[in-house]
Amino acid sequence: MEATGQYTINHHKNNGWRWTRLNLERWILWLVLGIGSIAMIGPFYWMFISSFKNKREGVAIPPTWWPQTFTLDNWKGLSTLTVGSMPIFFRNSLFVVVVVTIITLFTSSLAGYVFAKFEFRFKNIIFGFVISMLVVPFSVTLIPLFSMVADWGWRNNYLALVVPILFSPFGIFLMRQQISNIPTELIDAARIDGASEFRIYWRVILPLSTASLAALAIFTFTYQWDNFLWPLVVLDRPELYTLPLGLSQFRGRSGVDIGPLSAASFVAVLPILIVYIFAQRRFIEGITLTGMK
Repeated sequence: MEATGQYTINHHKNNGWRWTRLNLERWILWLVLGIGSIAMIGPFYWMFISSFKNKREGVAIPPTWWPQTFTLDNWKGLSTLTVGSMPIFFRNSLFVVVVVTIITLFTSSLAGYVFAKFEFRFKNIIFGFVISMLVVPFSVTLIPLFSMVADWGWRNNYLALVVPILFSPFGIFLMRQQISNIPTELIDAARIDGASEFRIYWRVILPLSTASLAALAIFTFTYQWDNFLWPLVVLDRPELYTLPLGLSQFRGRSGVDIGPLSAASFVAVLPILIVYIFAQRRFIEGITLTGMK
């Protein structure tokens, strides 16, 4: 009986220690996640409230965490810029990004299907060349690419923003990894039924690759939406400016006007947030499943 009682006491002590340790680990985890969330959400909150401050309060020291003088002038001024207007910049960016994203999904998935399920000479060498393009900085190809665009007469033309980036080495690699996991028996069965290769790609490959397609769409949309350098090089007409170039209009000789810039930046970030909120589940699936056998 004494041994049994001692065992019971020790058992309760061990359980109590484990419970305390689990609670401590849980509180530490919540603390780290809370600090990380504040660090990520803080800039968006500051950008949002700064869009409702007047010019003096926007640069006040110490800063105010809520507008003391609430104003909508910063938002009203987005359509009355000295050069162009935010609705025009937003429309231009949306058009370019949607076209590039759709075509990139098509070319990357089609090339990924070829590299994953077809055998031909020098396949590995060609694929290795495609992968090697991932480590080449864009600044290295900027000058020759600009020379080609200028020779073709594409300056101040949306073709210069769309055509040079229709083929994505990262997209080809991502889709090749995903399509490699699709059983070849499904493709062979479709061929036996008389389906053409493009029909197999359209009706078999694409429906089974939606997760990776969503991930690639988010990557492409985000990168092209924030692209500043290439549009700056090939565009010099304000009516063709994309949103990143439009944001640069808020920098004048006297510095940056914080209020209008904050309002414009919030408008620029909003589409990316909306796309990610609606596609985050597919995005996570695409990243998790890619490369798994």
